[in-house]
Amino acid sequence: MNSFITFALLSLLQVLNSNPSYASGRNHTDDTNACRVTRYSRYIKNACSVTQNQQLCFRTLWPFAIVAKNNSSKWARASVAVTITDTKQILRLLLKTRSSAVGKRERVALSDCRELFVDSLGNLYKSLAVLRKLDADEFQQQMSDLATWLSSALTDEDTCLDGFEETSIRSSTVRMIRGRATRCMQLCSNALALLNKLAYDGL
Repeated sequence: MNSFITFALLSLLQVLNSNPSYASGRNHTDDTNACRVTRYSRYIKNACSVTQNQQLCFRTLWPFAIVAKNNSSKWARASVAVTITDTKQILRLLLKTRSSAVGKRERVALSDCRELFVDSLGNLYKSLAVLRKLDADEFQQQMSDLATWLSSALTDEDTCLDGFEETSIRSSTVRMIRGRATRCMQLCSNALALLNKLAYDGL
């Protein structure tokens, strides 16, 4: 058995030596992958350059780079989709949080936030639906509607945060909600910036 293994290894080495392309195949693949990563990195840096929260934009939208490339409508759609995911998560948290776990002032803010994030989620879903069926003949009207809905969603999230301004930051529940709401607001801001880029670039 040992002699067979030795023979097989020697045969493989002989093939590699006689055909250098086999030996260099891995390096060629690595170079190709590196080029792709660099290209995708350029795509997302270009898209996120218009946002205020660029690091968050880069982290959350990186998985879409391979599909979106330099397509402004795809970047706007991806950004809204990511914002919807986070908004649903904080809404679940808000609905799950018991009023008895926080003080009176926090209970009022919590109730307001629930309504505000339900409204925000509705506007985000309307936005995503339109972004999925953009039409050149209706483009200007669609951009106007999208700007209205995303701005409204952003205002809702900002209003939710305002409600917690004078609440106790010692509460871990309040800190968690404020942190999640802040992230949602930043994501929504990024989505609005990418929408403005789409409106400027056109279809």
